[in-house]
Amino acid sequence: MREERGTISGNVKINELYTLWGTIAGDVTVVDGGKFYQRGTIYGSLTVEKGGRVHVFGNVQGDLTVKAGAKVIHSGSVGGDANNLGGRLYIEKDSRISGKVKTKEGETKDDRPATPG
Repeated sequence: MREERGTISGNVKINELYTLWGTIAGDVTVVDGGKFYQRGTIYGSLTVEKGGRVHVFGNVQGDLTVKAGAKVIHSGSVGGDANNLGGRLYIEKDSRISGKVKTKEGETKDDRPATPG
């Protein structure tokens, strides 16, 4: 198990149990075997590939992309779009997404209240 509390510069690939309390200034990719608890801030995008598992408690400044065979629970904040390309994406009621939720394939459950209009 890896736990990070500082600041990492550059892109990161996760293939193990990993908890982030700090920041990553770059894009993050979670691959098969990776289980990522994101409690800090990612100043980039987050991509979850087949076999990857993620729970977003913190902030992602860019886009969130869930590929086929991946699972994501979103409880935090995404500054861009949330894209489901064939995985399972669960968006909790108190989470925020500044962009759009796009589901090309897969299962997306959005428990946020519907916005009027």
